[in-house]
Amino acid sequence: MFELEIQARSGSARAALLHTPHGAVPTPMFMPVGTRASVKSLSVADLHAIGAKIVLANTYHLYLRPGAETIRRAGGVARFSGWNGPMLTDSGGFQVVSLADLARVDDDGVTFRSHLDGSQHRFTPESVVNVQRSLGPDFMMTLDVPPRPDDSPADSERANRLTQRWAERALLEFRRTEGGSSTGQEQCLFGIAQGGFDARRRREAASALVSLGFAGYAAGGLSLGEEKAQTLEMLDSTLEILPVDRPRYLMGMGTPEDLVEAIARGVDLFDCVLPTRNARNGQAFTRRGTVNLRLERHAEDFNPLDPECRCETCTGYTRAYLRHLLKSGEMLGARLLTLHNLHTYLELMRSSREAIVNGTFESFRTATLAQLAEESVG
Repeated sequence: MFELEIQARSGSARAALLHTPHGAVPTPMFMPVGTRASVKSLSVADLHAIGAKIVLANTYHLYLRPGAETIRRAGGVARFSGWNGPMLTDSGGFQVVSLADLARVDDDGVTFRSHLDGSQHRFTPESVVNVQRSLGPDFMMTLDVPPRPDDSPADSERANRLTQRWAERALLEFRRTEGGSSTGQEQCLFGIAQGGFDARRRREAASALVSLGFAGYAAGGLSLGEEKAQTLEMLDSTLEILPVDRPRYLMGMGTPEDLVEAIARGVDLFDCVLPTRNARNGQAFTRRGTVNLRLERHAEDFNPLDPECRCETCTGYTRAYLRHLLKSGEMLGARLLTLHNLHTYLELMRSSREAIVNGTFESFRTATLAQLAEESVG
């Protein structure tokens, strides 16, 4: 179980099947973000219709509401949400950054003040493993401390040290609690390679993590405000060390261009809030770049959002109507744009996989990046 069955390569890019108790996930694959066990505005039927194969949820948020024990009694988060397919839960480590004003990190773990009611909650590497046993996803993540671009060298080094130490503790707890999933099925634990924004530290962090022997690895702490060139440099430093026979997950990024560049480097799994969050703000991702539907020039544009796209949004509605929905505050607008954006991301995964299998990924990469720039600047 959880074998990465590599089926084709094109340069460093690879197409594979990632086996799970809930079925095989074809990679490369983008995971829609369902933070609270719900991809905002979409139903499970919507997710199946656009080709989603695996969904991400968040340990911190589900721990607070509805609670890990409620989800355990429901038989795990996949059954609780009605998705009933492969799932991954993030550990809550990102909330150390995103909720920095509510989080206090010490050597043993993190104390959060709930953003819901101000109550205090303690997260340790061990407790996070046990919460994820209750949530029952196929893929669990270790608790980590993501560094920030403006961290001092000392702060970055401390974050790196804690992430490594906590990974060791999480792996021990994972092994101790084997068989404890709410689903009764096997689970897989991914380690997270951090290292800040220094290539040497990135390689050292990845090497130390690999020595522990995780079933899969994630590159974390990127796309936090740094320049794009630096992001790719740090990603390269991490991937240089991570084993090629294990699944590789790039956490929390990014744009379609980011995904193409990461696939070229051998990344298998992705997640990002951009396609869902930006949809609610009126931004659409198309094959030819981004479209801001709130702009006046779309008010009487009766063409589809993307004439090459076969999603429900593009085959049934015009840019003018979508703009009207957004400007009127109609919920349908957010739903249709979310549906389209995720369809675009998942089609990019499918097309990338097809190009890898055909041995044409490098020409596909060049053409896709050029095409994505068209409407963004036009």
